[in-house]
Amino acid sequence: MELQQLRYVVEVAETSSFTRAAERCFVTQSALSHQIAALERELGRRLFVRSSRSVRLSEAGAAFVEHARIALRAAEQAKEDAAAADGVVVGTLRIGVIPTVTAIDLPAALVAYRAAHPLARVELRVGNSDVLMGALRRGDLDVAVLGLREGVDPVGVASRVLSHDRLVAVVPRGHELAASGAIGLADLAGLTFADFPAATSGRAQSDAAFASAGLTRDVAFEADSASLILGLVEAGLAVTLLAPGTVARSGVDVETADVRDGPSRVEYIAWDVTAPRTAARAFLAVAEQLAVGNTKAGPEQNSGPAS
Repeated sequence: MELQQLRYVVEVAETSSFTRAAERCFVTQSALSHQIAALERELGRRLFVRSSRSVRLSEAGAAFVEHARIALRAAEQAKEDAAAADGVVVGTLRIGVIPTVTAIDLPAALVAYRAAHPLARVELRVGNSDVLMGALRRGDLDVAVLGLREGVDPVGVASRVLSHDRLVAVVPRGHELAASGAIGLADLAGLTFADFPAATSGRAQSDAAFASAGLTRDVAFEADSASLILGLVEAGLAVTLLAPGTVARSGVDVETADVRDGPSRVEYIAWDVTAPRTAARAFLAVAEQLAVGNTKAGPEQNSGPAS
């Protein structure tokens, strides 16, 4: 049994395709299939159920692939720890970020990280906070920047507060509310909204605020991209609530207004609560120095087990 065979099994399990797995491993499909067949002969078990239309894990394969992932992570960690003994950071850093990150200048942080650790590689994933937290807990990500509504803490991960923001109302250019100064949620309740998809952490910030105020609103447009949401506002189709930094960085032609009783969000940087990789520890050190305003808003906290 070889590590390369384990990698092939994991890739096929993740892609449900020998062809796509071979592409991701930069080998021919025949070479990958041959190695998996050899491993199956060694184990005396079929790892995959193959048909002309699909590939799926067998019962034995489902049990095997979880241990294969653990073995691959352990091998990678051993390599990284050996390099770290000489002060060298190697391996791939896997970072997840929300689409509205403002508390840290991520490109600047990566410039500093790569300057300090030129042998390291970086993978970036954009998603909502709940998905990113799940990926951290599974070990699929090393570090994530999260945005959660005030009073909701990251679960099952270690985290540090980066910033607190009160969301602002974003309205089309020339909208009457832009000239009103500070407004209330009641002033927005009758308007058409664009927002993140229902049941996501980005959407929960505004939904909870309207519910607490006993108000309802019409969310006619949903998108998982802040730039798309702002484009709908710029086109005059809707209004929205977003962090002021997100609007400022977008470059769209819209106006904003403070909302007296509007929602607040907290941005966190989070990582594996059990044993962060060397690459993760190195990035966290850089990120702390480059957080917007060099903010050290709160102590590290270890959230409880995921429910």
